[in-house]
Amino acid sequence: MAIDPTRLAVLDGSVRQNAGASPIFPSLRDAAPDRWGRLVIEREYGGELDELGYLLNSPDDRAGALGFGLSPEPPAPLRKFNRTLQLPELLDAADVLLAGGAGDDRAVTRQVEKLQLLGTSMGGARPKTVVEDDEGLWLAKFSRPDDAWDNPRVEHAMLELAAEVGLSPARSKVVQVGGRPVLFVKRFDRERVEGGYLRHRMISAVTFLDASETSSDRSRWSYPLLADELRRTDIDQLASRREVFRRMTFNALISNVDDHPRNHALIADARGWRLAPAYDLVPTPMVAQDGRTLAMQVGSHGRVGTRDNLLTECARFGLDREEASRVVDDMRTAVSNRWYAACRGTGVSPDDCERIRSAFVYPGFQWVDGPDDEYDASSGASLPSP
Repeated sequence: MAIDPTRLAVLDGSVRQNAGASPIFPSLRDAAPDRWGRLVIEREYGGELDELGYLLNSPDDRAGALGFGLSPEPPAPLRKFNRTLQLPELLDAADVLLAGGAGDDRAVTRQVEKLQLLGTSMGGARPKTVVEDDEGLWLAKFSRPDDAWDNPRVEHAMLELAAEVGLSPARSKVVQVGGRPVLFVKRFDRERVEGGYLRHRMISAVTFLDASETSSDRSRWSYPLLADELRRTDIDQLASRREVFRRMTFNALISNVDDHPRNHALIADARGWRLAPAYDLVPTPMVAQDGRTLAMQVGSHGRVGTRDNLLTECARFGLDREEASRVVDDMRTAVSNRWYAACRGTGVSPDDCERIRSAFVYPGFQWVDGPDDEYDASSGASLPSP
């Protein structure tokens, strides 16, 4: 069974070497805890660990289907899944850790022990846990005391809006916990079956694109390249390539400039690999009215998220110019008309709506692009910002 469809596609007994900067294969790194999970583990163990240490000391609810241990025997589950009734206590524990653990050291130790019950294997910096309810498994993402607006409700609104305009996002809902909103995002790498859950393999687009995560080389952070690779791998490649085009367009329209390759993924079941649902769709309000610079290459003019640039490579997404123009224009109209109602519908306050208003359908989206200073024409890839 392929762990990753490109670099570890066939287990034929041969020895594979990882030529990248990471000491472990990227598909294994995808299963390791990211910033939040590492923070929790480091507080328990008193410092940084090596990559193997993070893998061995993270819970078994990690993304994907892999498990890790020091023997051929599968590791026993570390705990049962959290239930929603445990969330107030865990939310308080997360606040203590985010505050730097100020106060009674014994109290901090107790909070870290509680946080070890959290799902520290899911990526990202936002405090989170894996929660089970009657519908299955969810990733519960907490608000932070320093949030500038109601982030859980805003992100839920963007996932709802994405579905309204034709994307395939992860399911989500907002649950009130101790007077604070918590965003629940359905785990799409787990399928409830009789007696438990079936795990689906999962890799990030960083792994799929064989991309670097260093600031000096992001040449493979590219939507057109992602579409090219899906054409060779995805079991429903045309639909997935067109989904990537819609996702890229939506990110430009809501100023989601944190659309890096770890915020895209592939999952696999018995039928094969396919593009995972969209997730981590978060607007970034800005004062500037020109085109937004996304994290990934958009088209021939680099990373700038304008209508003109979105259309330059449309054929690589399985769309002709007329089809692509219709997708962009219809989505622009829909996002412009619906974003406010989507936010209010999920409980975002009028004040918070005003705080994020500048993220949506800004004048620069319609501007015609010239050569992009950040575009390296010789390599066909956008360069990282300084």
